[in-house]
Amino acid sequence: MRGLLPLYRDLCTLSNRQARRKAGAVGSRCGFCGTRSNSKPQPRFGLLFDIDGVLVRGKQPIPAAKKAFEKLVDSQGRFVVPVVFVTNAGNCLRQTKADQLAHILGVPITQDQVILSHSPLRMFKKFHDKCVLVSGQGPVLEIAKNVGFNNVVSVDMLRESFPLMDMVDHNRRPKLPSSPVGNLPKVEAVILFGEPIRWETNLQLIVDILLTNGNLSSVHQTRKTPHIPLLACNMDLMWMAEAHSPRFGHGTFLVCLENIYKKITGQDLKYEALMGKPSELTYHFAEYLIRSQALQRQWELPVTSLYAIGDNLMTDIYGANLYNRYLEERVARKNPKAVAQMASGAGSGAAVPREEEGDNLWESELALPSATSCKSVLVCTGVYNPNVEVPPDASHCIKETVFHGHRDFRFDPALVEPDHIVQDVAEAVQRIFEQEKFGPQ
Repeated sequence: MRGLLPLYRDLCTLSNRQARRKAGAVGSRCGFCGTRSNSKPQPRFGLLFDIDGVLVRGKQPIPAAKKAFEKLVDSQGRFVVPVVFVTNAGNCLRQTKADQLAHILGVPITQDQVILSHSPLRMFKKFHDKCVLVSGQGPVLEIAKNVGFNNVVSVDMLRESFPLMDMVDHNRRPKLPSSPVGNLPKVEAVILFGEPIRWETNLQLIVDILLTNGNLSSVHQTRKTPHIPLLACNMDLMWMAEAHSPRFGHGTFLVCLENIYKKITGQDLKYEALMGKPSELTYHFAEYLIRSQALQRQWELPVTSLYAIGDNLMTDIYGANLYNRYLEERVARKNPKAVAQMASGAGSGAAVPREEEGDNLWESELALPSATSCKSVLVCTGVYNPNVEVPPDASHCIKETVFHGHRDFRFDPALVEPDHIVQDVAEAVQRIFEQEKFGPQ
């Protein structure tokens, strides 16, 4: 027996080496003895990075970003934990954004690690064969087709077919009398990707589409009837670029559209879906990509903890906390006592009501989440001003608080309270590694 022990150890060593090569040099179980090799720990957590104000300002990297990614990537250029980049930008393709990030940060990044505000539109298959009007800037037609839409019309195409509809800019008005061309199909839904370049043109023609039930050849109908479906991506009121102060985001455009529609009709504009942070739909999609990375790398342990790192209280922190509340409610549903506790406590109130169709959409397309928590980490390199305190959890202060979130998300002080506040993304990664007891401390 003593003579067999060295051979047994050699077989275990060989088996572990083969397993490590197969699993991408992470810890793995020996096929002979069942023990786990201790070459590298396997992560049980995933990281969700905002981009603007966390990793970059405009096209310039924030110095702490490269320091952070030195910890996140091994000597072979592979991530040591599952990482996704969750941005409310939506004026490009995922591959384009991945290439930009890889160039700026100096690490390999694939499109499967990038979530743009419009990425969850892939799940809205019931609209993919309908004629949809898209608003935004950049290659909007290509973007729409890339996420599954087959019959797409742009605002510029509407202008060409109906030249008399866009009248604000006198220099763009037709010089000679013209008649509508009217060769476009009836619009059946509107997709808002992001802020357009000419707000007046897009506001005018989108309202026209909503008030004519998708047919610009007809006149406005302002009586109380439901308008065609409207799906919006990116609710950021403001975002941080190279300027010293935040700039208008797509959320500001939505404020204009909502108020114009209500002023004309006396009715609230209704959304079929709101995507991008802080929507739970976006965080669920992010978790799906985290799980996919872990599966691809053959990390055996399930990812149970998520950390969302951002610079904006009303999008990054609100969204992470909202998704954490959703995860807690899922756990509570399995425990009758916890259900009662959740219903009477902070577990209800601020979340956008989820219809059964929305829950079924998540489950059918992405499967149920494996995570049980989503912690929010706030950095001070972007929109957030550390000199302005989050209001205390008191009713008299709530009334005085200016809520920069979207109209359909109610203010709740608990949802804008980060789990951690750090100076920059490097400190955020260090804090998470310490908390998870992962990697060199």
